[in-house]
Amino acid sequence: MSAMKDRLRSDLTASMKARDALRSSTIRMVLAAISTAEVAGKEARELSDDDVIAVLGKEAKKRRESAEAFDAGDRPALAQKERDEAAILAEYLPASLTEAEVAAIVTAAVEQAGAAGQGMKAMGAVMAVVQPQVKGRADGGVVAAEVKRQLAG
Repeated sequence: MSAMKDRLRSDLTASMKARDALRSSTIRMVLAAISTAEVAGKEARELSDDDVIAVLGKEAKKRRESAEAFDAGDRPALAQKERDEAAILAEYLPASLTEAEVAAIVTAAVEQAGAAGQGMKAMGAVMAVVQPQVKGRADGGVVAAEVKRQLAG
């Protein structure tokens, strides 16, 4: 069993003993998403820590998007619940990169890919270099926007 999955299970037990309903339900939801990912595809498999982190990232992104949708729908209580769940999930994710760190990684990737001056047609090559470095630590939309900004400018 992956260390992350084991940590989630032990944290679930601790949150149940502490009667922390929000944390318990959030961790249960993540463990269910992990179980679903394990049996998805042609054959069942055990997820690695990186795979578990990817599932956690997807779930956290869902919570952020739901909070925005609830805010737009004037449902502040539900939006806050989604933000609280996202905060719990963030505890298990690697530290997010700042905008400056993303910009530095993209700048190095543009140089590495030899994409300077090629414009938007080099975006795929630059993203291929950047993605492994920022996986799970930065939102894909933010990274893509920074790549476009640097290639355009």
